[in-house]
Amino acid sequence: MTFHSKFHSVIQATGSLVCVGLDPDPGKMPAPYASADSRNIADFLKAIIEYTAPYCSAYKLNLAFFEVFGESGWKTVQEISGFIPNNRIRIADGKRGDIGNTAKFYAQSMFRELDFDAATVNPYMGKDSVAPFIENPEKGAFILTLTSNPGASDFQFLGGDKPLFLAVAEKAVEWNVHQNIGLVTGATQAEHFAALRRIAPGLPFLIPGIGAQGGDLEKVVLQAVKGFAGKGLINSSRGILYASANADFAEKAAQAAKKLRDDIKTLL
Repeated sequence: MTFHSKFHSVIQATGSLVCVGLDPDPGKMPAPYASADSRNIADFLKAIIEYTAPYCSAYKLNLAFFEVFGESGWKTVQEISGFIPNNRIRIADGKRGDIGNTAKFYAQSMFRELDFDAATVNPYMGKDSVAPFIENPEKGAFILTLTSNPGASDFQFLGGDKPLFLAVAEKAVEWNVHQNIGLVTGATQAEHFAALRRIAPGLPFLIPGIGAQGGDLEKVVLQAVKGFAGKGLINSSRGILYASANADFAEKAAQAAKKLRDDIKTLL
């Protein structure tokens, strides 16, 4: 089964385009979890996963929030990746991108050791930096294409009539011989999604930036998902993880995930 096949199978089975972003910030977590301890983080995230699983298709672990704890953080990544149900998509968000020989080991760590289904990949260094992540058809790479951060315009819009982000999308389509490439497209850039979809109608989009970053859900769904074969995952992190600062955090997270799922369905 290719990554695209699994992607669409999971979405069809769950009826959801929601991806829950796991960005555990101890300063935002409710008591008694609000301390910089990897054990607390693991317990907090397990509760989030247990309660939100009925309403989402994927989980995206932002590796920086785990790596900061060193060895114990990596053990937590492994523990949480293993806790996510096998019938959900597990995404390692590390934005790796290096020369081919180095990228090979990054890919092995994400896919072989930690058993993620997909990883976010920075294509700035070209095809050889992406190739190790897409050589196995069963594993996917979401390639950074158009991001939501304020500095996106420093490089991504260079190139005049054909800005860099469109050139990246074209290359992604060209490289997609194993049906396992997607694009990272920030929700705050929804006005450019139509141009991206003309190039890549069949690639899945991973869309962060809804909620705290200000992305407009209606624009995202209409410009990137509705009517396109590739569809996409709409990621929410803080809006779900920290829906409550009290003991009911997991129940409130589930409610937030359900609301996002239902709001997306209304727009489709």
